[in-house]
Amino acid sequence: PDLRPGEQRPALIFIHGGSQRQMFLGYHDRIFYHWAYGINQYFAKKGYVVLSVNYRSGIGYGKEFREAPGRGRRGNKEYQDILAAGKYLQDREDVDPEKVGLWGLSYGGILTAQGLARNSDVFAAGVDIAGVHLWGSSLDPESTSYTSSSISEVDQWTSPVLMVHGDDDRNVAFSQTVGLVQALRANDVYHELIVFPDEVQDWLVFEKWLLTWDATEDFFRRFLLEK
Repeated sequence: PDLRPGEQRPALIFIHGGSQRQMFLGYHDRIFYHWAYGINQYFAKKGYVVLSVNYRSGIGYGKEFREAPGRGRRGNKEYQDILAAGKYLQDREDVDPEKVGLWGLSYGGILTAQGLARNSDVFAAGVDIAGVHLWGSSLDPESTSYTSSSISEVDQWTSPVLMVHGDDDRNVAFSQTVGLVQALRANDVYHELIVFPDEVQDWLVFEKWLLTWDATEDFFRRFLLEK
């Protein structure tokens, strides 16, 4: 609202999970994406330019798109779509190119962490909810699975990040966040962490979702909107 000619706003990229899922131009039938759509509308109302990306390996665009070669731990080619989205936003006249953030849950957390690790020059801040940060083994750093992981390029990570995870997650091991925190500390990267004890990936207690949304808004306000 109230965007003036020549004005530049901070921008956010929302990255869905899955990865074999799809976001819609409206409220979703799955509860987290239903909420996420609403939160993105809220961010737009607060003054952000918001982009939701249906990246390769998702559904709704045919089998060739869904089964794109080199996806995931076999090369992470879908990250190219997130990077392209970030550069697209930087080129928009209504976006401040130094204030592009990204956020997502699960696979969205994977790609959020990869954006910050590989391209802190593009992505100024991120919120990583229950993401995977290490595929394969750190004992085999030349493997495709390891080089497809954000942890393989954590020494290039400079942008601040908020991580949120339940320590009883049945989809993504809590150790994925513990390991990333250790790596960020070792590289002196600013990070914030929220841990929900005895919670699974999709929080069972609604109050914790409210805490997550409030923390996400506050984090982006400090590092993008008001910076």
